[in-house]
Amino acid sequence: MSGLAFTIPGEARGKGRPRATVFKGKGDVPARARMYSDSKTVSYENLVKMAASQALGSRQPFDEPLAMIVTVRMVPPASDSGKKRAAKLAGSILPTKLPDLDNVVKAVLDGCNKVAFRDDALVVRLVAEKAYAETPGVDVMINPIQLRAAA
Repeated sequence: MSGLAFTIPGEARGKGRPRATVFKGKGDVPARARMYSDSKTVSYENLVKMAASQALGSRQPFDEPLAMIVTVRMVPPASDSGKKRAAKLAGSILPTKLPDLDNVVKAVLDGCNKVAFRDDALVVRLVAEKAYAETPGVDVMINPIQLRAAA
């Protein structure tokens, strides 16, 4: 199976911290907590699922070791001078602002889970970067890893 490439449009969103709701116990039943993702994270992961699903088309999800490349494209602030904006777009100044790269990658992995691949544990090689660009988005490439035959 060949690889898969797709773009998640719009501003990148990092995976939010899990939230918890506590249910009070009654009688002998102890209180318990239920963990859930915030609505913005759920919405972004659904956007990832949609983009991955469209790119996959009628093919089956990957079920083999995978390499993944994630490029987060961020737009320089409108308040930047023309010179500073040009430097950012040329790659002379790198984006060290939020969202954190690892949190974006986690949201992309979770959004692709069971859509682009059977499980995110299949991703054994990962390259990720943030860069300034004219339009925001996240570019994703997923490729099966060709294993070498044992000697």
